[in-house]
Amino acid sequence: MPVGAKPGRANNGPSASASARTLADTPRGAARLGAVQALYQIELSGGSPKLILQEFLEHRLGEAIDGLSLGEADRTFLGDLVEGVAAESASLDDMLAAVLAEDWPVERLETLLRVILRAGAYELGYRPDIPARATITEYVNLAQAFFDGKEPGMANGVLDNLAHSLRPEEFEDQDRQPDEPGG
Repeated sequence: MPVGAKPGRANNGPSASASARTLADTPRGAARLGAVQALYQIELSGGSPKLILQEFLEHRLGEAIDGLSLGEADRTFLGDLVEGVAAESASLDDMLAAVLAEDWPVERLETLLRVILRAGAYELGYRPDIPARATITEYVNLAQAFFDGKEPGMANGVLDNLAHSLRPEEFEDQDRQPDEPGG
């Protein structure tokens, strides 16, 4: 799906959103955006993650798509995201299912939202070197780049719940009541 295309209840305008342009301004932001695009292509086509990753690394990075250049992406990070999410998709879906409402299975999610949530869950579960709050912010921004509806709020809620579950120590100060010791 092109960067500017917004599925579902979203605006289907042809140009990339301001959120996507901002995301692509940093090497890791460009890597996340490229990874989500590659993972979306893998999800739709059933193609080989290695071949699609190779295509992105060789032909898509630096290419303008709907007026947005992915620019200087962190290639190692992009590769880790694509390969990691592809390899761990079943366990990532289990993580997401644990924080989704019971009547909202992972399979019910729109494909692009599912890909965004899987990538965020991968970072939260497998990349402890990246602060949970930074991961949540980055993937909520990605959701805002593609969706105009409630999806960014859903991404925020799901990833925040997952982060609190997987990395409670990163939220201890935030969760402490003001009258508790240390607060």
